[in-house]
Amino acid sequence: MQFSLGPVQYFWPKPQMMQFYRDAADSNVDIVYLGETVCSKRRELKFDDYFTLAQMLRESGKQVCLSSMVLYEAPSELRELRKYVDNGEFLVEANDVGAISMLQERSLPFVAGAAINCYNQHTLRRLQSMGMTRWVMPVELSASWLDELLAQSIVADIRDCFTTEVLGFGHLPLAWSGRCFTARSENRSKDQCELCCINYPHGRQVKSQDGTDVFVINGIQTQSGYRYNLINQLGNMGTNVDIVRLSPQAEGTFDWLAKFQANINGQAPQPLGSTDSNGYWLNLAGMATG
Repeated sequence: MQFSLGPVQYFWPKPQMMQFYRDAADSNVDIVYLGETVCSKRRELKFDDYFTLAQMLRESGKQVCLSSMVLYEAPSELRELRKYVDNGEFLVEANDVGAISMLQERSLPFVAGAAINCYNQHTLRRLQSMGMTRWVMPVELSASWLDELLAQSIVADIRDCFTTEVLGFGHLPLAWSGRCFTARSENRSKDQCELCCINYPHGRQVKSQDGTDVFVINGIQTQSGYRYNLINQLGNMGTNVDIVRLSPQAEGTFDWLAKFQANINGQAPQPLGSTDSNGYWLNLAGMATG
C-alpha cells in the first residue's frame, strides 16, 4: 500500500505552501499531487511554481501528479489547463471531463479524480479505455461498493491496467458551485471577494443550530464538517486499495502520515476524535463513526 498527499484544498500564503512541500520532500510519502483545484483566483502559486516544486519533489524520490481544477468557468482557466496537460513530464489528475477530453486528444495517461462521477463498472471501463491509469474513488462510496464494483467481470479483466486510490484522511470535498460561499459569509460578492479565503487556512466551519459541525466552506467548495479518517480501516482494505490519500491540513499532516504508515496492518490503531468520521466507508451515515 502506498500513501499520497492530495492537492492543498485551502488558500495558503506562498511561504506556507513552499514550506509544506519542502516537508513533503523530506517525508516518506510516495505520491504528491500539486495544483489549484478549487478557485482560479488563488494565484499565490502559479503553474511555473508548481512545475518547479514538481521537479524538486521528483528529485527527492516522490511520484508527482499535477491536478486540474474541478470547475472551469472562463477561457483563461482553459488556457491554464492546457499548461498542465502539455507539461511534458508529469502525470495529470483530471478532475473535470474537459480535462479528460484534452488528455485523450493527446493520447496521454491520466488519473481520474474523485470529482469524476464514476459509480459503475461501465464508466470505469470507459475511463480506462480513454487512458486512465489510476482511479480515485468518489468520496461518498463504501468499501463494500468498491469490492462489488471491482469484482464485476468487465472490470476484473482490466484490473491490472489501473490502480485504485481512496481518500482516507481530511474533510471530504462534497460539492462545488459557481458562487463563493466564503465571500458570501463576509457579505462580499464573488467578484469583490478580496481573496478573503486566505484568512481561513482550515476553511470556515458551519454549525447547525444545535452546534454540530455540519460543513466546512472553502471558497466555492463545500466540505464535510467532520474530518474523514480511515486510519483504523487500513488492515481491512485488502488488495482493492492500492493508494490511500491524505488531504493536506494546516497542521499535523505529516504526523498523521506517520501514524497511517505505522498502522497498515492494524498494529498501531488510533483513537478517533469527536469530529472524526468513517461512516461512508462503512456504508453508514456519512457523519457516523463505526
